[in-house]
Formats: sequence, structure tokens, C-alpha cells
Amino acid sequence: MWQIVVQVTSDTGQVGYGWGGGGKASVPIVNGHFSELIVGMEVNSSDDIATIWDHLYFESIPYGRKGVALMALSGVDLALWDLLGKAENKTVAHLISPDVKSSIRCYGTGADPLMHAEMGLRGTKTPHRWTGEQSELDSLIAWAETARTALGDDGQLMIDTYMSWDLETTVAMAGHLADYQIHWFEDVLNPDELEGQAKLRNLVGDVNIAGGEHEFSHHGFNEIARVGAMDIWQPDITWCGGITAGLRILDIAANFDIPVVPHRGAEVWGLHLVAATACEDLAEYLTGGRNTETDEVWFGAPEPVDGQIDISESPGFGIAPNESLL
Repeated sequence: MWQIVVQVTSDTGQVGYGWGGGGKASVPIVNGHFSELIVGMEVNSSDDIATIWDHLYFESIPYGRKGVALMALSGVDLALWDLLGKAENKTVAHLISPDVKSSIRCYGTGADPLMHAEMGLRGTKTPHRWTGEQSELDSLIAWAETARTALGDDGQLMIDTYMSWDLETTVAMAGHLADYQIHWFEDVLNPDELEGQAKLRNLVGDVNIAGGEHEFSHHGFNEIARVGAMDIWQPDITWCGGITAGLRILDIAANFDIPVVPHRGAEVWGLHLVAATACEDLAEYLTGGRNTETDEVWFGAPEPVDGQIDISESPGFGIAPNESLL
């Protein structure tokens, strides 16, 4: 997903690691502009990290505010939180709050709801790209039937359309799938179509309109709040600006009574935020298919057991990069 590893080293020998977005385009931002700005600055508290965040954001405004610059900033911010946690011998979650959830529910993202049920996951989300073919509707209904049977009445069913539906399609799908109690439709419209998403909230019955993985910083979520565009917010902590931005987004969400379920929340970067804040007790775990093979980029990352996932008690985020892949 075009992720980058960010490493920050302190003069006391601590090393912090972060996970950012933007791929090769964000690397020169981190190693060039951002490095020039933060080398020599002090990090003794989360307030210092917030100060650095504001400094990097302000200085990158001419080319930033959203997109690649914020994805790069996310990696730096997360590396600083990891660094501080190691220096304080605390998990990032405990840096955020003394009250930390001991275990968090997981839902699975992938096209195989039977696999998710076998793993004990509490919900299942399928990716769905719509081009208008009747066969795509038939397959989606078949998925819903299988998923509801496999997970039972208490299981949560979600559909990620990745911006492939329009308003009319979304309303029609709500009708076609009414018997299956779908929990949310995700990313149904282009993220810039906030007014359309706000309108949909009153047209799809009990289905929630969810999204936000393609929005950036608390400034972007302020606009979502102003328009009333979504029922559920899904910031990606490795893209939207890191933990610092995530905490600010949660403050806005609390003012508007909006649930927050971070995108890819079972990865440690979002998981520590979920564990330490008012985020919903629900973390997204990307499973792929039964035979999917992926590179192990991070050592020490927790895995769900019986539908629950726990954060590591190791300092920082509790993980280290696989040096052979760097």
C-alpha cells in the first residue's frame, strides 16, 4: 500500500520507528525537508511531539496540507511516539492514557466470510468494486447470505465499495441488502463529495455511511463534521497525520458524538490509539484470502486470537522492522 518505514534516532541512543504512506514520493520529504526541520529538536513529552507536528505541517503548507506530505508526516509522528515510549519505558497507549483497553474486538477484511468466522472474528467486510453488472449484485447478495449465516445475528457485516458507487446505486443497494442488516457502507462516493454522503445518511435506512481513510488531518475532519457527511469516521493513522492527528480528530468526533473506527486499526499504529481512547472497541484486521502470502515487515506485531487482539506490553509500539526488507 505504498507504505514507508521512518526511523528517528535520539542523542541518547533511542531509536523510534514509524509507518507512513506515500511511497517513494514521500521519502525525500522525510529525509530532506522534514529532517532539516526537526534534527536538533527536543522530544521529552507528547506536547513536544505536537509542537513538532505543527511545525512540520506549517512549513509544508505550500506543497502539503493533504496527500503525500501528510502521509510523510504520519511516519515521522509515529516514529516520535515510538521513540518517546521507549525513552519512558511505556507503551504508546500508556503515553496517551493510563486507562487502556486490555483487549479489542476485531473484524476481518477480505472476501471470505467463512474464514473470518473460523478465526472467531466479530465481523466481516468485503471489498466490492461496482461497474454495473448484474452478476456483481448477485455475488454481493450471495456474500451477504453466506456472511450472515456464518457470523450469526450478532456478527457485523460491512461493504467497502472503494468509491465505486454513486448516490443512486447506494440507495438501491440498501434496498437489495435490507434483509442482511449491513452495519456500514464504506467509501461509497469520492471523498470530496461530502454533501452527497451527508444526503445518503437519510436515504439508506439503518445502514451507516462510513469513511475517512482518504481524509487528512483534523482540519479535513472538521470539514466532514461541518457538513455532517458520515455516521462513522475511519481515519488511517499512518496517512492522516499519525497519533497526534488522530487524537485531534477524536476530540472533534467527541463534540459531534461520532464513532471512530480507524482504517487498518488492528495494525499497531491504530491499535494503540484504539486501546487508549474513546475509539470504538473494533479494529480492522486485513486477512486477504486463505492462501495469501505477505511479507513480514514488522516483527512483534500482535495477531488476533478468538476474535480479540491485545497490544504488546513492550515500550513504544512494541515492534521492530524486518531489516532484510529495508
